[in-house]
Amino acid sequence: MYLVLNWDQLWQDFVTYGLQGVIAVLIVVVAWAVGSLVGSAVNRLIEKTGLERAFDRTDVGKAFRAAGIDLSNLIGMLITAFVVVIGVVIALGYLKIGGEAGALVAQVARYLPRLIGGIILLTAGLILVALLTDYIGRLLVSLFPKQFVEIGEMLRNLLLIGLIALVVSIALDLMLFTGPLVYPLILGTVIIGAGIFIGHTIVRNIVEDHPEFANAAPYAKFLLYLIFLMVGLGAIFANFPATAQVVQNVAWGVAIAVGILLAPVVYMLAKRMAKEVKD
Repeated sequence: MYLVLNWDQLWQDFVTYGLQGVIAVLIVVVAWAVGSLVGSAVNRLIEKTGLERAFDRTDVGKAFRAAGIDLSNLIGMLITAFVVVIGVVIALGYLKIGGEAGALVAQVARYLPRLIGGIILLTAGLILVALLTDYIGRLLVSLFPKQFVEIGEMLRNLLLIGLIALVVSIALDLMLFTGPLVYPLILGTVIIGAGIFIGHTIVRNIVEDHPEFANAAPYAKFLLYLIFLMVGLGAIFANFPATAQVVQNVAWGVAIAVGILLAPVVYMLAKRMAKEVKD
C-alpha cells in the first residue's frame, strides 16, 4: 500500500495557513505598536497633569514609592498589555484553531482581557481611593478640634480600608475570582484592619487624657487587636462550619482568660474610684 500525497492540496494548505499565520503575527505586531503609543501617551499625560505627584503624597502612593513602583510607568505598561492582549485575542480568532486545543486556547484568549482589565481597574481604583480619602481626611482633620485630630485620621483610615475592599471586590468580580471564600476573606480583612486602627486610636487617646494608664496601654492594644482578630477570622471562615466552630471555641477560651486577668484590674480601679469619691 502506497501513500499518495496530493501535492497541490498540500501546497494550497501551506499557503493558506502560512498566510493566516503571517496575518496573525502582523495583528499582534500592530497591537503592540498601538499599545506602546497609547501607553506612552498615558504615561506622559499622568506625569504632566500632576496626578502622579498628588498620588505620591498619599499613604498608598508612599507605599508604592517604597516598593519601587512608578505610577505612570505602571499604568502605561498595563495599557500596553491590554491592547496587546486584545490583539492576541483577535489574532487567535482569525487563526480558527480547531479541536480541543483550539477550544482551550479560545477560553484562555477570552479570559486574558478580563485579567488585564481587572488589574487596570484595581490600579485605577487604588489611585482614586487614595486621592479621595486623602482629600476627605484633610477635611475631617480640619473639622475636628486639635485634641480629636486622631479621630479624623482614624475615620480617614477606615474609609480607606472600606473603599479599597470595594475596589478589590469589583476587580475580583471582573477577573471571575469568585467563590465561597472570596467575600468572607475581604470582609474579615476589613474587620481586622479596621480593628487595628480603632484599637490604636482609642488606646492612644486614653493614654493622652489619662497618663496613669500608660503602663497598661500595650496590654489594652493586645486585647483589642485580639478581639478584632477573632471576629475577622470568624468572618473569613463563616462558610466553613468546622473551622468556624474551632475559632469560636478559641474565642471563648480567650474571653474567659482575659476576664480572669482583668478581674484584679477592675477591682483595683473600683477601689480607687471609691476612695476618690470618699475624699
